[in-house]
Amino acid sequence: MHPVHSPAVFPRWYSVGAALVAVMLWSAAPLLAEFAKATPPLQLTAVTLLAGSLATLPLSRRVNVAACGAGWQLSVWVGIPLLIFGAVSTYFIGMRLAPAAEAALITYTWPVLFVLLSQWSRFGRLRIAGVVGALIAFSGAALLLVPQAISGGLGGATTGYALALLAACCWAIYSWLSQAAPVALTPLLPRLLLIACAIALTASLALEGTLAFPSGEALLAGIALGLGPYGVAMVAWDKALRWGHASLVGSLAYGVPILAALLLVLAGMSVLDWRLPAAAVLVVVGCLKAGR
Repeated sequence: MHPVHSPAVFPRWYSVGAALVAVMLWSAAPLLAEFAKATPPLQLTAVTLLAGSLATLPLSRRVNVAACGAGWQLSVWVGIPLLIFGAVSTYFIGMRLAPAAEAALITYTWPVLFVLLSQWSRFGRLRIAGVVGALIAFSGAALLLVPQAISGGLGGATTGYALALLAACCWAIYSWLSQAAPVALTPLLPRLLLIACAIALTASLALEGTLAFPSGEALLAGIALGLGPYGVAMVAWDKALRWGHASLVGSLAYGVPILAALLLVLAGMSVLDWRLPAAAVLVVVGCLKAGR
């Protein structure tokens, strides 16, 4: 997720192909999470992060984090795992409490939040394009939520939507830290995911009571989530940014909410309503506008 480029020159289709792999895997995350609904969300988070740690193990190499200072050491070894745990767990819980497609769409507003955070940290202010893009993107979420709120139909889904937004905030802060960190975080990813997995296990024991390993379809879905959206996809995204132009590659990620909603509809897990594709288009347009 951080724009580090290799001095080697590769054909453009290398980076585009790698980015499309990441986008397709991220788009499948809501569908896979729906297949694993039988598993308590914190247990599912632990299984997913463990699988992700194993999937990214070939990337592991020694990085001298100690040379970065105490503040960055704390951010890397504590802050990053907490953000990963927060992003994955609130995403899974939010999709249990609210309609999956709508919750996923709200989570995928994180690129807009990342752009705003980056602008604020770099320039000390927000640029007009970023603010306008954020307004457009969040108008897509409002298109889904306001009619239900007016009719009094949100109910318990309100908490689910709030958790989906919290997941977006976690991913935005994680992306900003990945970009701002004085060392590359990709080689540390297996260990960071493993620490986040330990946090998820502790939270599951404390809040969900028992720790029963999932089985059947739920286990396969959890492993697939770790290997795909939180494993191979993160590796592919890193390669795409290294091999290609960050703005070109980044624009491909804005198709994730549309593809995610489409997969849920095709699988019969979400009802096609005109507001859903309209909201997805608004989110994509807002991301593109904010990222200009």
